[in-house]
Amino acid sequence: MDRSLLSALNEERRNRRAALVLTDMTSGAQRLIRGADVDAERDADELHRILLSGKSRMQAQDNGERFIEVHLPAVRFVIIGAVHISQALAPMAAATGFDVTVIDPRTAFATPERFAGVNLVAEWPDEVLADAPLDRWCALAALTHDPKIDDGPLAAALKAQCFYVGALGSRKTHGKRLDRLREAGLDDAALGRIQAPIGLDIGAQSPSEIAVAVLGEVIAALRGKDVRREAKV
Repeated sequence: MDRSLLSALNEERRNRRAALVLTDMTSGAQRLIRGADVDAERDADELHRILLSGKSRMQAQDNGERFIEVHLPAVRFVIIGAVHISQALAPMAAATGFDVTVIDPRTAFATPERFAGVNLVAEWPDEVLADAPLDRWCALAALTHDPKIDDGPLAAALKAQCFYVGALGSRKTHGKRLDRLREAGLDDAALGRIQAPIGLDIGAQSPSEIAVAVLGEVIAALRGKDVRREAKV
C-alpha cells in the first residue's frame, strides 16, 4: 500500500469512518473508497453489502479478481440504564464483538457487583456522551423508563445518525416519549427511527429473553437487514 493511500485510510480510521480498499490482483493497483462515497460506485449495492458484512473477501470479475478489504470502526453499543435487561444484554453484546458501555447515574443500580467485567459509568448520560460523542457506528438502547435519563441520549443518538436507536416501554409510554422529543425539536422522520417497543417480536418475557430480542435487532440493523416493524410516531 503506497504512502498516500495509507495516510488517507488512517485518516478515515482516526475519524471512525468506514472504508474499503480495492486491490486489482492482476495489476496490483489499489484504491480507497470511503464509506460515504460508495453510492457513487457502479456496483454500489454489492459494495454496501460487503461493507456491512464487515468481512474482507476476494471477488471475481470479468477481467480478473480483486480483493476487497473492509475497514470498519469498532462498533459501540451504549446501554442507558443498569437494569436487569442490561445485566444480560451487556455480556452478550460484548461476546458478539460490540464495544459495550452501560451508563446510569443511579449508583444503587450501577454497581460493579451487578456488572462485573462491564464498562460501567455511574454518571449522567448527557455528560458521558459529551466526552465520548455518538456517531454512525454506534447503537443506543434506552432502558430506564425515566425520561430524565433516557430522553437526552435518545435525542443525541438520532442527531448522530446512530445505526440503531431503541427504547424500552409500552406504546403508551413511547407515545408520551415522542411528544417530549418533538417538543425538543426532533421531527417525525427522525423519531420514526426509534425501535419501540424495543427488540425483535419473539414473544420475549424475561429480562434475558428481552436482551436476546434487543441484541438480535441491533445485529440486524448493523448488517443492513430490514426487520423493522411499522413506525410508531
